[in-house]
Order: sequence, then C-alpha cells, then structure tokens
Amino acid sequence: MFDIFRSRDKAVRTTLTVMLGLVALSMVAYLVPGGVGGDSGGAEPVVAQVCDDKITLREVQLQLQSSLKNKQFPMQMIQNYIPEFVNQFVAERATACQAKDMGIRVSEEEVANAIKSMLPNIFQGGFNKEVYAGFLAQQNLDIPTFEANVRKQMQLVKLRNLIMEGLIVTADEVEGEFRRRNEKIKIDYVAFAADKFKGQVTISPADVQTFFNANRAMFKSPEKRSFDLLVASEEKIGATIDVSDAVLRQVYSSAGDRFRTGERVRVRHILLKTTEKSADDIKKIEAKANDLLKQIKAGADFGKLASANSDDPGSKDKGGEYGWMIKGQTVPAFEASAFSLKKNETSNPIKTEYGYHIIQVLDREDPKVQGFEAVKGELATELRRQQVQPRLEAAAEQARAELSKNPKNAVAIAAKYNLTHYAVQEARAGDPLQEIGVAQDFSSSLFSLPAVGGVTNAIVAGNNKLAIGVLTGITAPRPSELSEVEAAIRSQLTEQKSFELLAVKQKEVEALVKGGGDLKAIAKSIGGEVKTSEDFTRDGAAQGVGSGTYFADLFGKAPGAMTGPHNISGQVVVARLNANSAADMSKLAAERVNLITGIKGRKAQERKDLFEDGLVNRLIDKGKVKINQDVIRRLIDSYRA
Repeated sequence: MFDIFRSRDKAVRTTLTVMLGLVALSMVAYLVPGGVGGDSGGAEPVVAQVCDDKITLREVQLQLQSSLKNKQFPMQMIQNYIPEFVNQFVAERATACQAKDMGIRVSEEEVANAIKSMLPNIFQGGFNKEVYAGFLAQQNLDIPTFEANVRKQMQLVKLRNLIMEGLIVTADEVEGEFRRRNEKIKIDYVAFAADKFKGQVTISPADVQTFFNANRAMFKSPEKRSFDLLVASEEKIGATIDVSDAVLRQVYSSAGDRFRTGERVRVRHILLKTTEKSADDIKKIEAKANDLLKQIKAGADFGKLASANSDDPGSKDKGGEYGWMIKGQTVPAFEASAFSLKKNETSNPIKTEYGYHIIQVLDREDPKVQGFEAVKGELATELRRQQVQPRLEAAAEQARAELSKNPKNAVAIAAKYNLTHYAVQEARAGDPLQEIGVAQDFSSSLFSLPAVGGVTNAIVAGNNKLAIGVLTGITAPRPSELSEVEAAIRSQLTEQKSFELLAVKQKEVEALVKGGGDLKAIAKSIGGEVKTSEDFTRDGAAQGVGSGTYFADLFGKAPGAMTGPHNISGQVVVARLNANSAADMSKLAAERVNLITGIKGRKAQERKDLFEDGLVNRLIDKGKVKINQDVIRRLIDSYRA
C-alpha cells in the first residue's frame, strides 16, 4: 500500500496536532482489540466476545470515560446506561464480523485514501513512513494493526450501505409527516402549582422544634470573619485627576471630524408585515396601508393608529416612535423616504423586505459641528479614564504596603489614598459586601488569611474596582441556635406541606377528569381560572404551559377532548382541546426535500437497529456472541462507588 502514498511529493510536515490523534482514535478505537493500549495478552477481563474478537473491560472503560466526560449523568441511571453502552459495542463488532463473513472487500487503494482523509497533515507534501509510524506509536498502535482496523471500519460501512439500499419514501409518507409537523391545536387549560397551597399551610412552633431536634446536624453556623474593607474605585480616584481647559481644547482641536454630526431625522412609523404572506394576503396588506394613510391625511391620530395596527413590536407601544436616525441605520428604501420628507410630512406606503411602512418625520437636524462647551465634559471624562487605571493600581498597592505594616490604621490609610473604607462584621464566605457585591476571589483570599492582622492582596472586584481586606476577627463555626434557623425551617416545612397538598389535589383533579368533569368545575375546585393557549404544533410549545409533546394525545381528536393532569415544570396542568388547525398544504412543496431527508434518516436508523438486533440474536444462538454479565455488574458497581 505504501507505493500508493509514495506517488505523491516527498516533502513532509513534521508537526502533528493532538486533535489529529483524537480523530484517528475516535474512528478506530472501538475496533482495536484491548482498546487504545492494544491486546492485554489475556489478563484483562473480557466484557464480551464477538466471533474471534474480544471486547475488554479496559476498552469499555476508556470509551465510557470519553462518552461521559464533561456531562452531568444521574448515577441512578448508570445501571441502565452501561449495559446499553456494551450492547452498542457488541452490535458494532457483530456487524464487522458479518461483513467479513459476507466477503465484503476493501482494496488497498480505498484504505490508503481513507487514511489520507483521516490524517491529512501527515501526508501533506508527501508520504514519510517514519513520521507515519511515529504518529501511530504515540497512540500505542503499529502500522499493520491500524490499517487492519481501518479496513474493518470500511467493511462495516460498506455493509451498512448495502442494508440501507432501496429505502423508499412514498408521497403519502411525506404528506403524513408534513401534516404531523404542521397541524396545530389550541387548548383551554387549568394550571396550578404548590405555591397556590402555601396559604393553607400552618406551621406551629412545635412543628419547627420537632424538625430542628430531628435534624440538628443539618444546622451549623459557619465560620465568620470581621474585617476592614478598603475599595479603590475609578470614580473616586478619577475625581482627583485635574484636566485643564487648555489640555481639553488641544484635544478638541485635534479631534478632526469626530464631533461633526451628519444630517438626522426623528421619525415614527407604522409597519404592516408581509413576510411569509401569500400574494393575496400582500395585496390586502397594501390596501390596508393605503386606507391608514387616508385616515392620517383626514386628521386621524398617527400615534393611535400605530399602536392599534403596527407590527413593529419595538415602536408600536410608543405610538410608532422610532427616534432619531442617521443615514446607514436602516434599509435603503426606508432611509431614502425618511430623509426626503420635510418636518411633519407623512410618506406614502413604502415597501421594504419587511412589509409596508408609513413614515412620518417629527423633526430634522442639519449637519453641524458640536461646540467645545458641549463636548468638554465628555472629553474630560475620557482623559480621566485614560489616566485613572495606573493611579488606581498605584493607590491600592501603596495602601496595602502601609496596611501590612500597620493593619490597625485602616481608616486613616483609606483616607490618605482616596479609598472607601467599610467595617464589615461577621461576614460568611461568599456574602455580598458593600460596593463590590459577591466577590469570590476576594472572599477566598480573606478566608485563607491565617490570623487577625493579615492583609489580602489588592484584588479585582465589582465593576473595575480593587479591594483590600484587613482581618480583624474570626468567629469559629458552631451548632446553630433554633432562633437562627427558625425562618429557614418554616420555609422548608411550608414548601414540603404545600407539595403534599398539591399531590392530594392532583388526585382529586384526576378523578374529576376520569369522571368527565368540566374544566370550569376543575378550575373552581382549586380556585383557579381557565386560560386559552395560542396555536402550537406537536414539536412546538404551549406558551406559558410547556412542550407540545404533553398534549400529543389531543391531536386528531374532536374539540372538547381532555388530557391530564400532567406534571409540567413544577405545575399540574389539565387541558381541553379548544380547536384544531389543519396544516397549510400549499407549503408542502417547499419542505418536501427536508421531509424526505428526515423520513429516510428515521427509516435508516430503524432498519439499522432491526438488522443489528437480528444479527446479534442469531450470533448468540450460534454461540458466536458471549456477554460476561459478571464483569458488567462489577463495572456498574465501580461507577456507583
């Protein structure tokens, strides 16, 4: 096979990235006996054997670690996840075994091309066997093993392609999928959460005492620390920086066109959207725009018409007010019309990609240069900001140096360097502090000080501020008194009992639904109200309620059908079908290609799963697949531990 590689140029790229190694491993790791480390010589526990191939415990562990890396995975699900993970391994190996038995061949050229695609940097400029072998050695692989497993991978792909051949998607399937995706329903619903029952919960002093006595170990007062907090801020340090008029005028003179403003207009508008509308609808919208213009010319209030008719959510509630605009801020047609109008003049309906606009100019300003006095304050702020950071850092470091020598003189040192001083008493780690809020880096530094009199470094905290802490007292952790945690216990017990009441009410509501109870009667029984959703699809969501999948059983039903109660995002929901909306079949043609692709993908997955299940079961019957359940159980136990 190396003759194929040598046909290219002889230059070679010698620097390889870690990513390439990961790509190569990810493609072939599941086919390499014994995992990344190679064959273990029989000492490694075997999870499963498929034909002549062994799946070792180490191999599964490596792939599991990769699969679960940086993922939150509930440990209670691990007993289901690991066996399924092993089944996937077995299915892959069984398919590779079947491909071999069927005599599916992969040529040397095909393998070479595949490897060149996998490792392009190695072969860029030509093939070098030493570089190639060295790269594989870094992965604990040799050339024959690597290439043999690439061949297995390609045999497996060829077999899968054979399995997927002949997938057909009928017109009825496309139409059915389009309807499924685009049919909409509207529901009437009642929703109630545990919070609704908190007012019915009574927590007695005895309840609090009993809970406290039974759970004393839960309630501990953590270590607290008292300290002097010194904060260096840009505002306070910047106020001490003097910027003369002479300097400001020099900066103003050198600013060029910075303070030259272009022509601008203040406008309001009414937008009637035409996006995703049919040609007939667009004609009706244009007619509506012309009618609104007639009303405006007849003296109607532009602002009221905008609030009632505009489709621009950013301006309709402000009477169509768009505000000041300069050239280049909006689409060309809108801009051209706005800048061509005189003050208080109204445009004819203007068509843009968004729809029809009626524009009214409220004010205009010609180009001008802002005077020195108008921008003097802005320039002074900029110059102070440019100088403040080094002064801020210098003040904080000088203050810290003096504090290290005389930690009891924090108030005077803060005043000397224009820092703000706060005396903080018994704060817990992570508590919000004056001026800097929750500052974890500062808190960590302060709570790591070993003794009273210790001083933290100047630490960035809050909004571009530097904080220094001087430790003045340490309160050791201790068991909490009831008075300190009573409010928290009451809150916890109230939450618990409100959920118990919710569960009782849910059972009552479930009985009412099964008995054919009316939705209004259900709402009355819980002191709630019946609400109506917007239209939504199966794959969409009922706004304010939850995913459309909770209401899937209502699609295809007649209005009045009920569903629930469902637990959705912390609330219990009962719903009644209000109305159905059929899919707009005129849009089917535009979505046909995507629909066919989606259906083929689903069918391919179903066919693959069916083939693999049948193949594995057949190989098990023939004794060619053996799964070691004891090893799998030990693996599960190790993850639980």
